This record gives sequence, C-alpha cells and structure tokens, in this order.
Amino acid sequence: MMRNAIEFQVYGRMALFTDPITKIGGERSSYAVPTYQALKGITESIYWKPTIFWIIDEVRVMNRIVTQARGVRPLNYGKGKNDLAFYKYLSDVCYQVRAHFEFNLYRKELAEDRDEHKHHNIAKRMVERGGRRDIFLGTRECQGYVESVRYGEGTGYYDDSGEMPLGTMFHGFNYVDETGGNMLQVRLWQPVMENGVIHFPRPEECTLVRDIRKVKSKLFDKNSVTFAAEEYEQMGEEGGYELDGAAGTDV
Repeated sequence: MMRNAIEFQVYGRMALFTDPITKIGGERSSYAVPTYQALKGITESIYWKPTIFWIIDEVRVMNRIVTQARGVRPLNYGKGKNDLAFYKYLSDVCYQVRAHFEFNLYRKELAEDRDEHKHHNIAKRMVERGGRRDIFLGTRECQGYVESVRYGEGTGYYDDSGEMPLGTMFHGFNYVDETGGNMLQVRLWQPVMENGVIHFPRPEECTLVRDIRKVKSKLFDKNSVTFAAEEYEQMGEEGGYELDGAAGTDV
C-alpha cells in the first residue's frame, strides 16, 4: 500500500456518474464505472482539509454492471415548469477504492498543518465511521455508504474478465488551488478495466486537457480551518478511539 493510503468500500442501490455528452437533450446516462472525480469527491466526503488533496490510485468493480432507466421530472427554468426526462442509472453498485493523500504545497498559508501522522490517523478513523459527510454516488439522489475493507478481498464479478476498454471518459477537473495556476481545466482519458480493476493515472499524467475558464483560488488560515493537531487531540479526548502511534509509514 502507498504511503498515507486508505482503503474502503462504497456501495449503494443506485449511482449516476453522468456522461456529459448525454446532458445535451436534458437527459442523463451514467458511465459504466465511476469517474476519478466522483471517487475523489467520495473520498473528500470521508475526510478532507485544504492542507491535503486526495489521489485515487485504483478502483475495483465488485458487482455486475447493470443499468436501469427511470422517468424524472426536472425543473425547466426557461419554461418555469417540470419536464419529463429519462435518466439511466447504475443499479446495485459496489466498489473497493484505494487512495492516498499528499500535501497541497500551493497552500503556503497552511504549512503549519502538514502533520502527516495526524491527518492519516484521522482519515482512517473517518473511514471506520462511514465518512464525515453524506456520501453520494455521482448525484444527490444516489445515497452511498462507506465501510472499511482490505482492498482486494472478496470475489468481484469481473475478476477473470480480462481487459475491457471503456472508451473516452471524463477523468476530472484541474482546480487552481491544486495546480497553482489560474485556469480551471477538464481532463479526459481512455481507461481500460482489467479483471475488474481500473488503475488511474495521476492528474498531471493526463494528456487530454482542455481549458474552461480563469478562476481565483480561495485562501484559508487558522481562523477558517481546524488544524489536524487540534482535531486529533479532540478525538483522543472524546474516548473510544485508539489513536495509532506510527502512522504515515509504508505498509
């Protein structure tokens, strides 16, 4: 496992990892698998501070990929009334995820909060508690649930399926607070699932990148962020938590 890594399983009754091409007609259709950005959002719902950013290393698809179409009535703001549309969801999804965090070196104002040991311990505790915030599988109506798991355990539906090309997919966004630039960008890539596992390239390794618009990064300081050292101490005072003594090591 990589340094500062966490492993978890996320599952739910439905998921909608929207393919942006399908939005044109007002309807939505899910990708067959979760995007890097969706998994990053789930991981940030488990634990996040502006001091760190998450890198999604890989995902393992546990259940068979099954879709279901549902009629919905989204609000048409131009007409001031609801339209009828069909959304294509994934049904009964379950994924094992491996991710690790790195410090955001562009956040110089948060240099004092770069405590690898404490961030890692808190992140692992949040996995055990099912996350800090509500978990959504692509969209708000798709509730997800997180639990701790040893990555690779159990039998997955695609364990012996070989290679499965997935075409061109949305990878994620390059946010200015993580790149140090002033341009919000979108990344695309062409994943191949091998025996149910998708290995993600790092954001900077993606070659299909397009500019969206110029934006400014938000600033944080001690008054707007609870540093990991303080939160770690509070967790110990609450009781019921056995805080590790040697986190941030390779295992």
